[in-house]
Amino acid sequence: PGSRGAGQRRSGCAAARAAARAGPDRAPRPMTRILGLVVHNWPLKLAAVALATLLYAGLVISTNAKVFPVSIPIEATGVTSEVTILSDLGAVREVRYLAPEDLGLRLDSSNFRATVDLSDINPAERRKSVDVRVEAIDPRVTVLDWEPHRIVVEFDVVVSRVVPVRAVIGPVPSGLDVGDLIVEDDEVTVEGAASLVERIVEVQARVSVDASGIDVNRLVDLLPVDLAGEVVSPVDVKPGSTRVRLPIFSDRQTKTLPIRPVVAGSPALGFEVAAVTVEPIVVAVEGDADDLVVLEVADTSPVTITGATSDVTVVATLELPDGVQALGSVTITVTVTLRPVTASRSFEAGLILVGARADREYALSTDRVLVTIGGSIADLDRLSGSDLVLTLDVTGLDVGSHEVSVSANLQTGLTLIGASPDPITVTISAPPASASPSP
Repeated sequence: PGSRGAGQRRSGCAAARAAARAGPDRAPRPMTRILGLVVHNWPLKLAAVALATLLYAGLVISTNAKVFPVSIPIEATGVTSEVTILSDLGAVREVRYLAPEDLGLRLDSSNFRATVDLSDINPAERRKSVDVRVEAIDPRVTVLDWEPHRIVVEFDVVVSRVVPVRAVIGPVPSGLDVGDLIVEDDEVTVEGAASLVERIVEVQARVSVDASGIDVNRLVDLLPVDLAGEVVSPVDVKPGSTRVRLPIFSDRQTKTLPIRPVVAGSPALGFEVAAVTVEPIVVAVEGDADDLVVLEVADTSPVTITGATSDVTVVATLELPDGVQALGSVTITVTVTLRPVTASRSFEAGLILVGARADREYALSTDRVLVTIGGSIADLDRLSGSDLVLTLDVTGLDVGSHEVSVSANLQTGLTLIGASPDPITVTISAPPASASPSP
């Protein structure tokens, strides 16, 4: 006890000496001590306040947020025409949102939109994980969370190529027979993902035969298929269908018919059809007896001559009624022969001497002649009396009266049909000798 008392006395004395050295101005003040407590480790304390605020806000939001089980289809945005989506984008299954209680909203899937942005994808990658974004259509609704946040999208480069068309006939009912199949398109274009298009070997037009025996003449959808005959999808086919004609026979007969060429349109002004020929002139056809009994001729497809100025030769097809077809392969050639439309017109024109001598005098029975010129209307329209030159050739004729025929210098395509009067009497004389001067 004595030692402890001595120690305490020494400590008290040391404290008194320290206080005496510090003086009255160095004593700690209460405000300084409080301020030191506030600013001590202030970043940590500020972070603690912020965290508490966030936690409180999160608690409030989680308490008021609504969870909506939905199925919102995910849409792709920013997709270029060079890329096609292969995978199913799926749907957003759940949405958490905030909405004022007093709005009275009745929300469903149509009130939200789910998208993925594919504007920056590289087609060579073939697949990519992308963020899903969900937004409310009504700006008063705030979307907090959704599921899923990310999805994997599979895509490919878009390519196109031309492939053949092949018609495939289904089972033929008993008692019926089919004729030759005619498909309007031989080739079509398929377009889609490169990985799908490269598998396509042909496009099929699948034709079914009805037990009623009705001839097939309709548009049939085209299906792209692979080597195993399985349909490849999704792929665009352009055009998506083709017309297929298939005669169905229950009592097949044959008949020989004359071919009648059909001409459509009119040639150019100034031309007319001189003749129409077809080769061959007859064709053998087959069909049911009831269809053939009323058939007398086989018409060709129309041969158009609109605006033509020369002969027209085309290879035509036969326009046969449904249920009737030509036997075998037949090439029909139609030739339309044209000629200028000819006419005649009369003109009055003067006469010009050709081959006249300077030392002779010429007298004509008339100085004007009425001539008739023949040719195409177009050429006659370009001709006028002032342009017409009529001549009398007196080359080598001497003194006396001569009958000389009228000639006309006409352009190609025009002919002199007649002249009136013709011939013309030309009287040639020698001029009187001049009198000798008197001495």
